Amino acid sequence: MPLRSYGVLAGRAVDLRREGATDTPHFQIHLLDAGGTAYRAAVNVESQQAPSELLYLADEDFSHPVTALLPEPGSGWTALASRPGGASLDFIRGNLFDPALMRTLPPELPGQDNDLADKLDHYLQRAIGDPAAGVYVFGERWGPEPSTRDKVFGFLPGNGVHDVHMNQGNSGSFRKDDGVWQDGGLLIHLPAEQRWIAIFLAFQSQAWHTDDATGHAVDEAPPRPVPGDRALRILAALVNPVGPAPEPETVTLMNASPEPIDLDGWRLTDQGRRTLRLTGLIGPGAALCLPVTAGLQLGNGGGAITLLDPAGLKADGVSYTKQQAAREGWTITF
Repeated sequence: MPLRSYGVLAGRAVDLRREGATDTPHFQIHLLDAGGTAYRAAVNVESQQAPSELLYLADEDFSHPVTALLPEPGSGWTALASRPGGASLDFIRGNLFDPALMRTLPPELPGQDNDLADKLDHYLQRAIGDPAAGVYVFGERWGPEPSTRDKVFGFLPGNGVHDVHMNQGNSGSFRKDDGVWQDGGLLIHLPAEQRWIAIFLAFQSQAWHTDDATGHAVDEAPPRPVPGDRALRILAALVNPVGPAPEPETVTLMNASPEPIDLDGWRLTDQGRRTLRLTGLIGPGAALCLPVTAGLQLGNGGGAITLLDPAGLKADGVSYTKQQAAREGWTITF
């Protein structure tokens, strides 16, 4: 079954604890909401399943339509429905980042800036040092526990968030936690810099092609992509052409491989899973500008575009914000 209580915690980071590299360690974050309620975010830095090192990605200039859908800064816990169209995260369907850019990191090593705890400490210390910074933690809620003090920071009642990582494509006993649109993550807003920092974590044992209903791994699906391994990709989109609606929107694909690709059976989908079926041939190293016809909708308020192969598996995905779409006649490049 999916996570019991999925949502996002909006607060201010005030303290941190590192737990070393033994006994399934976590990186602990102490947060306060605007009303003074305390929470603890327990972030995994090591996996119970082999391989033990987590996959990690930090985007220091995160731009995605989800940031416009978040609750108010400091608003505490907000439950989220596990479906598209809201603030819920899905590493596969939400086009939050390119999974090929994730890398593995050990939980804790001697030295500086060489392990996962170091990376998390770097970004959370920035949030602690900026009184205006807002932190958003996605995952599963526990508590409040009225008679139990928090075991790390000592506040009462015990209260917090865990599962701050990918929550689908699991194996073994963790398969029961699978679900779509319920992934964890950390977003840090630095208003003075007009910047968002996003941190995403996953276990190496998790699959990157999952069932749209259950979040379970798709059998015999290809593994997580690696840099340079994607033959067909979304290169650009014109989502706000000059002139009144209906406008001649386009999506541009590029074939990075040395062989031609037959597009029969390939599909483009939008954020609402509406579909545009593709046909034709795209030559090696060539780009193809496709008109967006009835079915696909590229809204000017921000959105996502996903490329599915003939087997229905995600081959590429991009997203764009309302600000990017506001420039009439300009093509957004990815």
